[in-house]
Amino acid sequence: MSSPPEKKFPSSPPKSPSSKKSSSAGSPSEADAGGTATTVEGILPASHWVEQPLNQDDDADSTYDDDAASSTASLTSSIFAYRTLHGRTYHSDRHTDAQYWTPNDDQAMAAGDIIHHLLTLVHDGKLHRAPLDENISRALDVGTGTGIWAIDFADIFTNCEVIGTDLSPIQPSWVPPNLKFELVDALNFPWPFPPNHFDYIHMRYLFGAIPDWNSFIAQAFACTKPGGWVESFEASCVFRSDDGTLLEGSAMDQWGKVFVEAGRTKGKPFDVVGEGLVTVAFREAGFEEVTEWEFKCPIGKWAKDGKLKEIGAYALKATLADVEGWILRTWNQVMGWSEEEVIVYLAHLREQLRDPNVHAYCLMRCVYGRKPLSAA
Repeated sequence: MSSPPEKKFPSSPPKSPSSKKSSSAGSPSEADAGGTATTVEGILPASHWVEQPLNQDDDADSTYDDDAASSTASLTSSIFAYRTLHGRTYHSDRHTDAQYWTPNDDQAMAAGDIIHHLLTLVHDGKLHRAPLDENISRALDVGTGTGIWAIDFADIFTNCEVIGTDLSPIQPSWVPPNLKFELVDALNFPWPFPPNHFDYIHMRYLFGAIPDWNSFIAQAFACTKPGGWVESFEASCVFRSDDGTLLEGSAMDQWGKVFVEAGRTKGKPFDVVGEGLVTVAFREAGFEEVTEWEFKCPIGKWAKDGKLKEIGAYALKATLADVEGWILRTWNQVMGWSEEEVIVYLAHLREQLRDPNVHAYCLMRCVYGRKPLSAA
């Protein structure tokens, strides 16, 4: 699969974010850089899905044999007093004011590791797009999750001190000697690191968690060495199709609309890609050589290209691995859906996700930039 062109932007911020529509090709590929805010309209009530017939029986969430093998870090046992919601565990907000919308249990961790493999395929086996020097000495992974990206990165950059931060201590204890994990709430400013400290800061899949992207990226800028790089990778919460096979009012169509509205309600946007928030934040913070890279990630094996078909298969597997965990807390606590309504909706969603006649994709965007040498 050919690597798409990367679009660079001037350092000075625009008066408003640029807006371009994605290309209208029939199969997923690279997309034009830019942000188009998603308009939320036509959200169906939760009761709608109870009234709709299903064309096939549907089981509970798909499970896979590849367990997320992770033993927890050596930390005080009180940290493990996770909050339980409908049988799933979430980060405990007993110790901080931090809240995160996806679970931190075994099923969620297994899904996270599948996503890591998917994104590695999307990037042609690479862990980063920023042009890093092989001799970098310090790197930070914000929102490290299971720690799988940080582990792989530390294995490659053996002379680099790598730190992975997260709200929950769900990372393995057997890791490369140049890697350590720390409990850090990335929304608690300032970050507990010296200014001008890291050669590279990596972050991904933080949509729905950041209330103010400008302030968040400004923290990353402050902790980066002059000449260092910061890189963000996000995926849109909105499913799209370019050939009309994703119908208005369908379960996959409603997925994005409900998430967008939930983000507006709680003040933490989910459609970070559609609103173009990250690129604007990079430019406002003062980064130079700001570069965007976009990709239309197919959902399912419908693409004709062999590489895209493989990517689509893993995208579907990653989605089905814990689709319940993705929506349960937000749709229940923010949007007011009952657990029963969520379960019925998920049956319709899984049915459509598995339909090879629906040529859906989600838009992914990587943004990276360099801190000027003149910055301090």
